[in-house]
Amino acid sequence: MKKEEVPQDKGNLSNKNMKELVYATDENGNYTTALSTGWEPKTIALSNSIDEISERVAIAKAQVENNEASPIVYFMEYCRMDVGVLSSYVGMWQWRVKRHFKPKVFAKLNDKILQKYAETFDISIDELRNFKTH
Repeated sequence: MKKEEVPQDKGNLSNKNMKELVYATDENGNYTTALSTGWEPKTIALSNSIDEISERVAIAKAQVENNEASPIVYFMEYCRMDVGVLSSYVGMWQWRVKRHFKPKVFAKLNDKILQKYAETFDISIDELRNFKTH
């Protein structure tokens, strides 16, 4: 895209008087940088992503409140993680982390394992045990 064609649509950054740095070509065809206030398709995509994440967090919250899942599920979604990312942070196999999603298994976890999750989610063990949403 040419420097003069960089989109200046109203976007997520325009409300904060901020601009995004993007790459474009100058009049000689060389790559250079340009500032953009936003691009409508990108704004729509980001908005849809945020809505989907919010929905997943709400579903996880309901599952925990209905004793269908452990608080680990909620905090994983709240922190925008998936099983693969969470398992790498806590240093456990994915199958083991998935097992900890079960309320009965979660209730038997010792403090050492709970501490790994608590540190990953930047909360205390007590907050993890005694689930209360943010």
